[in-house]
Amino acid sequence: MKNYEAILNVEEIAPILKKISIFTGISNSKLCKLVPSLKKVEYEDSELIFSQGSPPSHIYIIMRGRVKLIEYVNYTPYQLFELGEGNCIGEASIIGIQTHEVTAVSKGNTEFIVLPKKVFLEIFETDKELFCLLVLNIAKEVSKRLAKTDNLLLQYIDKNKHPY
Repeated sequence: MKNYEAILNVEEIAPILKKISIFTGISNSKLCKLVPSLKKVEYEDSELIFSQGSPPSHIYIIMRGRVKLIEYVNYTPYQLFELGEGNCIGEASIIGIQTHEVTAVSKGNTEFIVLPKKVFLEIFETDKELFCLLVLNIAKEVSKRLAKTDNLLLQYIDKNKHPY
């Protein structure tokens, strides 16, 4: 099990979070209230972050390093994306209330700030405005990723089409 460390310096981390897409439009005061609930975790190169089909536990925000997203089809791995700093993983599974659709593996030493699922769900009970902003921002990111996936699929179809 990974060691999730507390984030000690709220003043230092809040401005960084404002640059992360899922925190767009969230006031400084709300971010400062959220920071104590966030944790920091590090993964070494090629370390498994989560597996396809596993239940989500956190939203992972990539602060340093890269992550490969891999989907297994009939036990064959296909790398879909490689994401870097400022991107999130695990968010679609949490708001979709479903297991992870992909496997996530670190590429190089990778540092995350994580929002535990339990905290995310507590925000729904305690701060509806913050919850709505987070869900809206996550939906935007998921939509962008879906558009990229659609584009990849169309490129594959175009490349492999057969004349009739």
